[in-house]
Amino acid sequence: MRKYFYKLIAVVSVVLFIFSGCGNVSKKSNNQINNKGDIKIWVQFSDETPEGKAWQKIVDNFNKEYQDKYKAITEYIPRSGSGGGYEDKVNAAITTNSLPDVLTLDGPNTAAYANADVIEPLDDYLEDANMDDVLDSIIQQGTYNKKFYAFGFSESSVGIYYNKQLFKKAGIKEDALPTLDKPWTWNEFKAVCQKLVDEYELPAINIQLASKDEMLTYAYTPFIWSNGGDVVNQAGTKALGYFNDPKSAEALQFIQDLVKKGYTTNTPIEKGFETGKYPMLLSGSWTIADLNENYKDLEYGILPYPVSDKTKKLVSPTGSWQVAMSSKTKEKEASAAFIKYVTNTESSKIMSLGNSVLPIRKSTIELIKNDVSEEMRFLMEQNQKSGHARPVVVAYPQVSRAFQQSIQDASYYKENPDVQKIVDVHAEEMQQVIDRMLK
Repeated sequence: MRKYFYKLIAVVSVVLFIFSGCGNVSKKSNNQINNKGDIKIWVQFSDETPEGKAWQKIVDNFNKEYQDKYKAITEYIPRSGSGGGYEDKVNAAITTNSLPDVLTLDGPNTAAYANADVIEPLDDYLEDANMDDVLDSIIQQGTYNKKFYAFGFSESSVGIYYNKQLFKKAGIKEDALPTLDKPWTWNEFKAVCQKLVDEYELPAINIQLASKDEMLTYAYTPFIWSNGGDVVNQAGTKALGYFNDPKSAEALQFIQDLVKKGYTTNTPIEKGFETGKYPMLLSGSWTIADLNENYKDLEYGILPYPVSDKTKKLVSPTGSWQVAMSSKTKEKEASAAFIKYVTNTESSKIMSLGNSVLPIRKSTIELIKNDVSEEMRFLMEQNQKSGHARPVVVAYPQVSRAFQQSIQDASYYKENPDVQKIVDVHAEEMQQVIDRMLK
């Protein structure tokens, strides 16, 4: 009973962590669940968004192809800033065993849902799903205890956006820029930052330290991985000895050094990169659409992550939303058929082009590479070569918060200058919550 209680708490924590600030508006399809083979799906976005419109097109295609056998019906439960919505719905359904047949969940929360037996392993249903075509990062984020539980239907990434005009004025030539095959090392990156600071007397890059949220975990873990460190072990059971390993501490030291030397800042100018004040910005694939729509005069490109001087290994972050089968569904075959369909090559194309997100399959990348911008092609290739999902750990929300606090502590170095002591404290904090959740 006690173990079940902690499992339930873990899932509720995930729901509250990821879905806090959701609206209480939902929209159901006019269709009803009436027949065998009918399945209900819950999604966390509105049908009026680009994502919702792409999703509905995929659902319509599924229903047409499987007419008279299966029918998928979506309930749209969008998130907003007023509270309620998807997290309330999922939370209540978990406690009352009333989840839909298929639901969406964010990538790093696979472990909590799987450990609490909320979702069903998919391995037995995927023999004909061409999994060799799926990006490694999608497999990573959907796997828990060597079983595949959740299938990502879109992907994302982060890169270093740079202002071409500011680089040129500072004497940084195009042929000297890093590539995916030869990225800048940390020391080379710092040398470039120094050159830009000398030229413009402003921070060289906004690495979004001011975000103080999941962006810190998402965007900064690659620095640790590049240096050979980690946040937790592969099983997600140990943080001590991993997050406070010297290799992990060195990665946080790199971030602290950027602040110390004035290459970045905790208090950036709002829209500093977009308005031509900062030469660089560390940001995600979603920024492309914003720049292209709202800052048309900005000439920009995207560079790969700088890599550890010791390993020279390029690592980039990945992760987005997934579909999973409820363990309580009575329509397992129909649910599995839908999950395979929404993640096939053609559906991935519809979602990627319709919502300006990265595809989940190599075949989709080949299919759309001539239909997307140069910047999007760069991030798709980066995902293929170096994508890495966030840690798969049952206590992910608490682990992520401890990670974020360690970044805060390291960046406000005047109060906490010793990075090793910082990671020691927060590795212990992570370990305590992991142990509690796994009891």
